[in-house]
Amino acid sequence: MTKQIEVITSVERRRRWSRAEKERLVAAAIEPGAVASEVARAAGIDTSQLFRWRRQLCGPAPSAPVFSSVAIVPGPEASGLAAPVGGSAIEIEFATGGRMRITGSVNRSTVSALIKALTRAKRRR
Repeated sequence: MTKQIEVITSVERRRRWSRAEKERLVAAAIEPGAVASEVARAAGIDTSQLFRWRRQLCGPAPSAPVFSSVAIVPGPEASGLAAPVGGSAIEIEFATGGRMRITGSVNRSTVSALIKALTRAKRRR
């Protein structure tokens, strides 16, 4: 019966982890059903260290897609206004404060350019 004993002979406070060791621990932590705190505890490191390595090796977590709310309002005939030329209208209000109203037929590239310009505008306060 042999036991392994680690003898610390220096005053070095930090343990050096090779990239392969970090990758092995991060891979173990992201396995389905794995618990990161248990993997970290078994390796003798703090959970935050494991998450830091995961961020370094895997990159930042992908951001969730952002959706905008859409409101359908009554057309001009319901409000007593004259109908626009061509019989249709689209009005887009951006979170940045910009507003765009399109009536009739418009070139697709023009609408795309306008939307890009308005979404890049600085947010109004």
